[in-house]
Amino acid sequence: MCQHQPHCPPAGAPDREAACLIAFHPEQGWGLLCNGVVIFEDNGELLPDGRSVPPRMYRPRRENLGRAA
Repeated sequence: MCQHQPHCPPAGAPDREAACLIAFHPEQGWGLLCNGVVIFEDNGELLPDGRSVPPRMYRPRRENLGRAA
């Protein structure tokens, strides 16, 4: 699907979110990557084979809790 050089990561790769954005609809909260992955503003994903990837939540490391930046 990807025509970029070098090719973007495929949908099954761990770094699939690094693929190029080819359609973006911020008003609807989603974008389409050139590898066929649909990304959502909550960090969830829909893969080309129909599987969904739940949103990943940021969790601060325990030693950083309560510290000033």
